[in-house]
Amino acid sequence: MRSIAIVILNWNGKHYLEQFLAGVVANSAVPNVKVEVIVADNGSTDSSVDWVKQTFETLRIIELDKNYGFTGGYNRALKQVNTDYYILLNSDIDVPKGWLEPMANFMESTPNAAACMPKMLNYSKPNEFEYAGAAGGYLDMFGYPFCRGRILNVTEEDKGQYNSIQEIFWATGACLMVRASEYWNAGGLDDDFFAHMEEIDLCWRLKRQGYSIWCVPQSVAYHVGGGTLASNSPRKVYFNHRNNLSMLLKNLSRLSLIPVLLFRLILDGLAAGGYLVTGKPAFVLSVLKAHLHFYKNSPRIIRKRRAFKNPKISLYPHSIIFQFFVRMRRKYSDLPSVFR
Repeated sequence: MRSIAIVILNWNGKHYLEQFLAGVVANSAVPNVKVEVIVADNGSTDSSVDWVKQTFETLRIIELDKNYGFTGGYNRALKQVNTDYYILLNSDIDVPKGWLEPMANFMESTPNAAACMPKMLNYSKPNEFEYAGAAGGYLDMFGYPFCRGRILNVTEEDKGQYNSIQEIFWATGACLMVRASEYWNAGGLDDDFFAHMEEIDLCWRLKRQGYSIWCVPQSVAYHVGGGTLASNSPRKVYFNHRNNLSMLLKNLSRLSLIPVLLFRLILDGLAAGGYLVTGKPAFVLSVLKAHLHFYKNSPRIIRKRRAFKNPKISLYPHSIIFQFFVRMRRKYSDLPSVFR
């Protein structure tokens, strides 16, 4: 019998655990599969651990001594979990009964698949895709992420248009099912990322090892979103710019590396100028700090790059920025049909 461990990383999220944990426990059964729900606590100070212990007496809790971020927290917790599959599940996710079975069946029947994700819908607007993953993620030619169902900050209504099982470039870390063996063979999440874009980096490394990533829309999850950092947070801007540059340096093919990084430096400069014009000096500072960190740590990032073979992994061969702002294409289905 195969086994699945659903690991919920919590940091001061008692309110989400109170709202959603019982549903995860009750609705995640899969026939002939051992499914365990585990709460990994990242040094919370809001009585989360006490509440879980009192409410779910038999639920396993992994207690970490401090907040190691999304990446460090999961890596430390997952090392203590013996299972065939991990599911990294955010605490702010609602799952319906039977949600897990389609993904579990797909992974068992598709040996080349290292990871998969469900269709992610907005908890507050269940007929709309959710920003963090929607129906599967991709990277454009300059390293900007987008999804089936979400282009930049515009999410689509779910009309069943993306209900096909689809190979994708990256699966959301908000609800990521991954083979435990391949998670560690790929090095796990990068501790240096702390949070944001770490799942894209992991999926890229899995692909570099010859595996595929998928969205299985017959599984559905409803995500509140924004539970870690608000979208208008300078700290989130910092992580997004910093981690995106690090990810590109780690994973781009040799042929693409220099031109893409140079162009991204220009685009990041334009973004900083936009923040300045719109009266967001804290965001400008975040972009500058991200670049300074990137330049300072480039030698270490290059060493990580060399730890894995570097085959050319195909990105979406168009600019999503151009498609969105110039061609005014706001839906995945309106993009040039490379993947469809």
